[in-house]
Amino acid sequence: MIIDATDSVMGRIAAVAAKKALLGESINIVNCENAIVTGRKVRVLADFKQKLDRGIPLKGPYFPKQSDRIFRRAIRGMLPYKKERGKEAFKRIMCHIGVPDKFSSQKLELIGDASVSKLPNVKYVYLKDIAKHLGGKL
Repeated sequence: MIIDATDSVMGRIAAVAAKKALLGESINIVNCENAIVTGRKVRVLADFKQKLDRGIPLKGPYFPKQSDRIFRRAIRGMLPYKKERGKEAFKRIMCHIGVPDKFSSQKLELIGDASVSKLPNVKYVYLKDIAKHLGGKL
């Protein structure tokens, strides 16, 4: 299954991807940098910055700075990743920035409930803006 994350809520796509991966399906998510996180921009950026600053740099916890890695970490939080079935499911999920060449000819699926048009408010931040704020490479 290839999911297009453009203008879709990150958490809703992550929930669908986690459920499908636990059932044994292989998931590829493209255009991760164009996914959105809902909330006021100042608050969302502060929350992600606090996650990055948490802990000790040499001992962890480690938090990613790139948008595709942030997306994959969000999916990991929805899986029982310390158990064997969660580890196997997490290996079946891949997140990509942009659309790789091997997926360009295939049909991309959109998650209907995750669209930005379904939001009751207009307060959201793109994942690429969060990654830029954290100092990640684009």
